[in-house]
Amino acid sequence: MKFSEYEYVRPDVETVKVQYSELIEKFNNSKNADEQFKLINEINNLSKNIDTMVNLVAVRHSINTADEFYDKENEYMDNASPHFQGFTVEYYKSLINSKFKEELKEKIAPQYFTMAEMEIKSFSDEVLNDLQEENKLQSEYDKLISSAKINYDGKILNLSQMQPYMQSLNRPTRKEAYEKYSGFFEENIDKFDEIFDKMVKIRNKIAVKLGYKDFVELAYIRMHRSEYNAKDVEKYRNQVLKYIVPLSVELRKRQAKRLGINNFKYYDKDLSFTSGNAKPKGNKDWMVDKAKQMYSELSPETKEFFNYMIENDLFDLETKPNKQSGGYCTYIQNYKSPFIFANFNGTSGDVDTLTHEAGHAFQVYESSDIDIPELIFPTLEACEIHSMSMEFITWPWMNLFFEENELKYKFSHLSDAVLFIPYGVTVDEFQHRVYENPNLNPEERRAVWREIEKKYLPCIDYENNKFYEKGGYWFKQGHIFGNPFYYIDYTLAQVCAFQYWVKFNSGDRKKAWNEYLHLCKVGGSKPFLELLKEGNLQSPFEDSTIESVIEPIRNWLDSVDDAKL
Repeated sequence: MKFSEYEYVRPDVETVKVQYSELIEKFNNSKNADEQFKLINEINNLSKNIDTMVNLVAVRHSINTADEFYDKENEYMDNASPHFQGFTVEYYKSLINSKFKEELKEKIAPQYFTMAEMEIKSFSDEVLNDLQEENKLQSEYDKLISSAKINYDGKILNLSQMQPYMQSLNRPTRKEAYEKYSGFFEENIDKFDEIFDKMVKIRNKIAVKLGYKDFVELAYIRMHRSEYNAKDVEKYRNQVLKYIVPLSVELRKRQAKRLGINNFKYYDKDLSFTSGNAKPKGNKDWMVDKAKQMYSELSPETKEFFNYMIENDLFDLETKPNKQSGGYCTYIQNYKSPFIFANFNGTSGDVDTLTHEAGHAFQVYESSDIDIPELIFPTLEACEIHSMSMEFITWPWMNLFFEENELKYKFSHLSDAVLFIPYGVTVDEFQHRVYENPNLNPEERRAVWREIEKKYLPCIDYENNKFYEKGGYWFKQGHIFGNPFYYIDYTLAQVCAFQYWVKFNSGDRKKAWNEYLHLCKVGGSKPFLELLKEGNLQSPFEDSTIESVIEPIRNWLDSVDDAKL
C-alpha cells in the first residue's frame, strides 16, 4: 500500500480517554500476570493507532505547511497530544504499581519499565495546558522557517535552495548568498526571539511545576537518559575540546590552503575544493535508483528493506515551496512502515541525507517485530548510531553517486563529520546555559551563543555580518527550538559511527556488518550504554574513546593529497 493511501482518521480525545480508562480498569483488576500481559497488548494496539494518526498529520503537514486540512489537523494534534500523553501516563502508573510487575519483567524488557517511570516523572495534569502551548510554539517556528522566500538569482528560493549558492566557486557569490540566507533570520529576528523566549519560559514553568530545579533536569528525563547526567555530558564536551577542536582547526587551515585563501571567512566554510564540491551526478529519481543498487548489493536485509520503501512510496525527498526544512525519518506504526523526509538541493548533502535517514529507516524496519511500540526505536543518541554509521557503511558505493569525484566526496564527508562535533557541543552547551538561566533576555542569549561558539569554533570569522557576529547563527537550528537537548546525541553517535568506520574500513566487513545488524534488530529494548555493548562499541563517555578514533581518522585524511582533488 502506498503512503498516500494510508488512512487518516482524527482520534477523538474523549473517545480515546474512555478506551484507555476501560483498559486500565481491566488491567488493575487482573488476577494474574498473563491477564495483564494480554491487556498490555490491547493498550499497545490503541497506542499504535493514535501514534499512527499523529505521525500521518506530522508528515503530511511537514510536506506542505500550506495544506489547509493538515494545518488544522496539526493544530488539533498540538492540543490533543498532551491529553494522549496523559492517558498513557495513567497506564504507566498502573504498570509500575502492578503487583505482577516482576513477572511482567520476565516477558517484557526492563527498559520498558524504566521508560514508563521517566514518562511519569515528566507529566502531570497540572502542566497539560503548558504542553499545549509548547507544541503551538514549535508549530509557529516550523511555519516561520518554511515561509522563507528569498529573492535571489532571478528566483524565489527557500532556505534549502540557497545551499548550492553558498557552495559556489565564486567567492562574492558565496558571500552574497550567505548574506541573503542570514538576512531572512535577521529580518525576522523579533519573531524568532519571541518564539524562543516563550519556549524557554514555558519549559521552565513546566519543570518547576513538576518539582525540578530547572528545565535541564526535566529535559534529561524527557530524553529517557537513565544512565548518565549533565555532568557526564560536560565531561564529554571537555574531551571534544581537548581532542577534536584542535583537529578541526587543522582541517580549517588545510581547507583555506586548498582554496588559496589567507583570510578564511564564514562564507568559505561550505566550499571544500577550488574545483568545486563533489555533487551527485543525477536528480532525485536517479539517486534513488543508485541507492536501490547499493542496498541490493550491501546485504539481503538492506535489499528487502529498500525495495519495500520504493514499492510503498515511503519518501518525500525534493525541496519545494511551503515544505518544512531539514530531514527526518519517522515510523507509521499501523503499517510497520518507515518514512523518509528530505529536502534535496543538488549538493552532496542529498546523498548524506539519503544514507543517514535510510539508516534510521533500516533500523526500525529490522526491529519492527518488537511487540512493544515504545521499544522499536531506541533512545535518540542510540538512534543516531544507526543513521550516522550507515553513511560510512555505504562508502564502497559512493562511486555510483559521485563517479570520478568519489575520493573528493569521501574526504569532505569524513572531514565534515569531524568538524560537526564541535558545532554539536556548542549547541548543547548553549542550551544548558540558557535553561540554567531562563531569565536571560534575547540579546544576552545571543551573546552566550557567540561566547561558546568562539570556544569550540575558533576559526569562524563573521567579517561584517553583524547578525552572526552578535550571536544569531543558531536561529536556523530547529532542534534548539523543537527538540531541546537532542543535539548532543548526534555527536555521541558520531563518535560511535567513527568506530564503525574503523571496523568497516580496516577490519572484517562481514563481522562489522553483523554487529551493526544485531544493533538494529535489538531496537530500543535496552538503554544507550547497554546497546553499545550489543554493538561492540566503546562509550563516548570513556576518556580513551575519542582519542582512539581520532588517530585513524587523522591518518586517513593525511594519506589523501587533497590539494590535487
